[in-house]
Amino acid sequence: MSSVSTNPVLAQYERLKRWPFGAWLFARAVCARAPYFSSIRPKFLTLEAGRVVVQLQNRRAVQNHIGTIHAIALCNAAEMAAGVAMEATLPKAWRWIPKGMTVAYLAKCQVSATATAIVTLPDSVEGGYDCIVPVDITDADGTKVARADINMYLTPRK
Repeated sequence: MSSVSTNPVLAQYERLKRWPFGAWLFARAVCARAPYFSSIRPKFLTLEAGRVVVQLQNRRAVQNHIGTIHAIALCNAAEMAAGVAMEATLPKAWRWIPKGMTVAYLAKCQVSATATAIVTLPDSVEGGYDCIVPVDITDADGTKVARADINMYLTPRK
């Protein structure tokens, strides 16, 4: 098997991560495509078909009034992890669009947050398919601080 994936997102990540600052550059490319993710300054820890892990640090731009990571910054991390995981996993013949998100905030996040998205695809998307992508968000100590279920609507490409 080739060391470079045929999936364009995975192939780009695999090429870039070999270089110093390559994962950082990949994150910047994702943020250029979806600018609203720039505010969280994501760091990709893992990117593979079916699984993405993204980290964000607690800094002023993502804080709430009590100095912890704001709930919406956690949502951005969850949506980014789920979207990139979907892009890295989906066959070329399918497309996706986020349809909704359910979030539970479980604890304060004071230092850093790590969002882990897991994608499990159906056998077929004929007629459309609601694919729920679970995203667990933990803090630096491994405590679960939030949980998001993101509904991605899958259809065949036209």
